[in-house]
Amino acid sequence: MSATGAFVGATASRAQRLQRWALWAALALVVVWGANFSVQKAVFAAATPGGFLFVRYLIMPACALALLLWRFGPRLPRVPREDLVRLVQLGFWGHVVHVGMVTFGIHWSTAFSSSLILACGPIYTLLILRWFGIERLGFAQVGGVAIALAGVLVFLSDKLLSGSWAASGGDLFLLLAASFFSYYTVAAKPLIERHGGIVVMTYALLAATPVVLVVSLPFALRVDWSAMTPLLWTGLAWSTVVSAFAGWLVWGWVNAVRGVGRTAPLMYLMPPVAGVVAWFVSDERFTTIKLVGAAVTLAGVALAQFAGRPPAPVRESAPPTD
Repeated sequence: MSATGAFVGATASRAQRLQRWALWAALALVVVWGANFSVQKAVFAAATPGGFLFVRYLIMPACALALLLWRFGPRLPRVPREDLVRLVQLGFWGHVVHVGMVTFGIHWSTAFSSSLILACGPIYTLLILRWFGIERLGFAQVGGVAIALAGVLVFLSDKLLSGSWAASGGDLFLLLAASFFSYYTVAAKPLIERHGGIVVMTYALLAATPVVLVVSLPFALRVDWSAMTPLLWTGLAWSTVVSAFAGWLVWGWVNAVRGVGRTAPLMYLMPPVAGVVAWFVSDERFTTIKLVGAAVTLAGVALAQFAGRPPAPVRESAPPTD
């Protein structure tokens, strides 16, 4: 074999290994995110959603600054004033509104329901792209949206018929919250193209932090922090540092290696993982109506996202919820 052939073969072998590592990383991350719904609900029971948000936004900015210093050194990237304004807006919609709503929605709902409702995000992304005239919806996509909507209605009917009004309200709250992350996804795309994902993520987070801390402080002051066990503190740290912050970075790397089109379908494994974990660690139970509604919803979302169209032009990165 010639030297050139050996080099090409070695390069191909390394690329294949990288693909395998990226796939395993993505699957591990799906498990982490799926389990995180149950972890968060356990922490909320002791710290309340508002207390959780306060501590989370004490930890996350420190992680963001550490990442910026590691990546760029003491001279942080300069961003034009008009883009700084857009980053502040992203921080408001992505963190203050979306993360705040998701946190309370998960508390009011159940782990499996939360994961399923948030999986509807690509539907909103398509509708927003259509609203802004960026993308036209084909027949299959319109059909997928209709199927997903029908599935959500079937899924929610199980709780409505049983009189679980608080849980149903939590699901509807999450359904609205998912739309704000889809807006965040679309609005962040041109900024990411100009400044990179790390700058956009960290600057938007840092811009939103003071508002989240002010809003969540009254809740945090009412929490009996002495009742937080070491296990619950570990769960809070895991949810914030590993699932949310590190998870976003890993997911971005996986998308870069595998491509968004090949990676996005793995997100549909998250609700089954969340359901299995919730079944083991909590009293969540699954009726036939609930399972049918979940299956129909995921099928509709998948059809709308992938049928008859090229890979999504907007990256569906990990939501800042997990």
